[in-house]
Amino acid sequence: MKKIEAIIQPFKLEDVKEALKAIGVDGMTITEVRGHGRQKGHKEVYRGQEYQVDLLPKVKLELIVDSARVEEILQTICKAARSGKIGDGKIFVLPVEEAIRIRNDDRGEAAL
Repeated sequence: MKKIEAIIQPFKLEDVKEALKAIGVDGMTITEVRGHGRQKGHKEVYRGQEYQVDLLPKVKLELIVDSARVEEILQTICKAARSGKIGDGKIFVLPVEEAIRIRNDDRGEAAL
């Protein structure tokens, strides 16, 4: 099993969710987060005062998936989340040792 963490632009969330649903991926956790990478934020003017916005809004998707489907899911997320501009995001893949469904104590792949 693998954990996929994808940090994407908020306006791409619906596209990514629909693309994942189309390939049969149901379960995911979505969190609103803030951060920056190479784009380093930007300047805005509020009530005549200029200020630096260095933590930009992003969305973090977390999925625990069968190891055999990782590449397919990664390609789906990349295709759906890509705008071709700086700030599109990042994806991280981590190993998962165990998964347990609390309701009935299913373990491993059965718990997904």
